[in-house]
Amino acid sequence: MDYAERYREIIPEFDRFQEIQSCPLAATARINELKIDRSRLLERLRVGGISFEQLGWYSHGIRLSSEKPGKLLDYMLGFIHIQEEVSMVPPLILGPLPGERVLDLCASPGGKTTQISQMMKNQGLVVANEPSLSRISALRSNCERLGALNVVITRYDGRQFPEIDVDRVLVDAPCSSEGRARRDPGIWSRCSPKRSQDLAALQTGLLKRAVKLAKPGGVIVYSTCTYAPEENELVVQSVLDSARLEQVALPGLKECPGLTEWQGRILSDELKLCARYYPHQNDTGGFFVARLIKE
Repeated sequence: MDYAERYREIIPEFDRFQEIQSCPLAATARINELKIDRSRLLERLRVGGISFEQLGWYSHGIRLSSEKPGKLLDYMLGFIHIQEEVSMVPPLILGPLPGERVLDLCASPGGKTTQISQMMKNQGLVVANEPSLSRISALRSNCERLGALNVVITRYDGRQFPEIDVDRVLVDAPCSSEGRARRDPGIWSRCSPKRSQDLAALQTGLLKRAVKLAKPGGVIVYSTCTYAPEENELVVQSVLDSARLEQVALPGLKECPGLTEWQGRILSDELKLCARYYPHQNDTGGFFVARLIKE
């Protein structure tokens, strides 16, 4: 049986969800205003004959018709960053402000890190943590190419990240990546309940540490690109004794509420404030996003 069948009861219009898995995913990019004004970049694309469509829900997001957008001069110059559409959501929900101290606990390859830096206008501090030495080069390269000057890079196991006083924390956690199946259909064959349970142990440790590091009243955003409740709602529920959830929603982007029940287990009603983004509802990949406020 197709592994995705386990989600039939929780994903609306499940047959449409299944159908879109075999449809190619459009190339999308984020305009990087650390290096170029948005209107100037759009004009460059028009003059260069590069076809694009602006995202209706995010003024800095565009869909590109180019088959190899990573070879565009505008990419190499750092004017744009190739980034899957819904992966632009977590930094927007985090809402970093210029002058703040922000921790990105699982940072590589740096798309969200540099988006945070852009939102902060290179003011304040972004601590980009990546435990894997082999992945740090991509993180550093993207920060340099995109002109993210307020970023420092650290290498810790996020579950043991040293004490630091931060206003906001992003936990874009390692996950089973089911939401990326439109780019890599083989992902489904690598998924299993055991894998999700094993990942959930890591994810829970990361999120609990993030909550501890945030200031009282600070914002923590937890996100994954998977549909597995074991990696999403069940992880978030583990910190609801020390943080409260706020509604996740962005005008122009359709979301479904977080689950309050899974396989006979009743979960906190508060979890419906989380957002599940499904590919057939937005023509994107899949994502889960939760916004927490430390008590």
